[in-house]
Amino acid sequence: MKVEVWSDFACPFCYIGKRQLEGALSQFPNKDQVEVVYRSFQLDPTMERDTNMDMHQVLASKYGMSLEQAKGMNDRVAQQAKGVGLDYYFDTMIPTNTFDAHRLAHYAATHGKMTEMKERLLKAYFTESLHLGDHEVLAQLASEVGLDKAETLAMLAGDEYKDKVQEDKQRGADLGINGVPFFVFNNKYAVSGAQPGEVFLGALNKVWEEEQAAAPLQFVGQDEKEKTAGDNCADGSCKL
Repeated sequence: MKVEVWSDFACPFCYIGKRQLEGALSQFPNKDQVEVVYRSFQLDPTMERDTNMDMHQVLASKYGMSLEQAKGMNDRVAQQAKGVGLDYYFDTMIPTNTFDAHRLAHYAATHGKMTEMKERLLKAYFTESLHLGDHEVLAQLASEVGLDKAETLAMLAGDEYKDKVQEDKQRGADLGINGVPFFVFNNKYAVSGAQPGEVFLGALNKVWEEEQAAAPLQFVGQDEKEKTAGDNCADGSCKL
């Protein structure tokens, strides 16, 4: 089974949703046969790499609300995050453009490290208040999951993996995704948002049961006599 997850490193609900999915997988008896793939999405592609606004100001500006309302909203999200074991520090978070962080995730994927890189980047942003637009910071985080720091810096200095990020974003647009996190199960079912763990577990079980109950192959151009004939090559195919 394949689960594709569209998310952004600047999306607080994406980290919460990731934890909810992981909790569901821990209860899913066939978790070893589930592949989780992370896809790129940007909530604000126009965000500058460096800004003099804090996270409360960014939220207030984006949604046309007061600073007090923005702080209240962020406080509620932080409480929700705490419910799944995550510590968010909105007062010190550094708003930035996440495009290069997404490029780094794709680079990590080529080394079999996308899952580790995804987790490290989310923790760096929401818990450690690190600057995910800074190449030195990104390279250091990459080194912490086993990637070469110098090679990572060289990659970030160029244009590598830009196409991968854009492909993910375009596929998401083609699917009608306009908010994250967004989870697609076997390209058949979708879960939108940081839903409770039981929602994810239900989706996992539903897909698994349907896959196991798939109809057997139906023979075309053969009658029952041909299928059961004693001659192992009588119907135009050789059998074991």
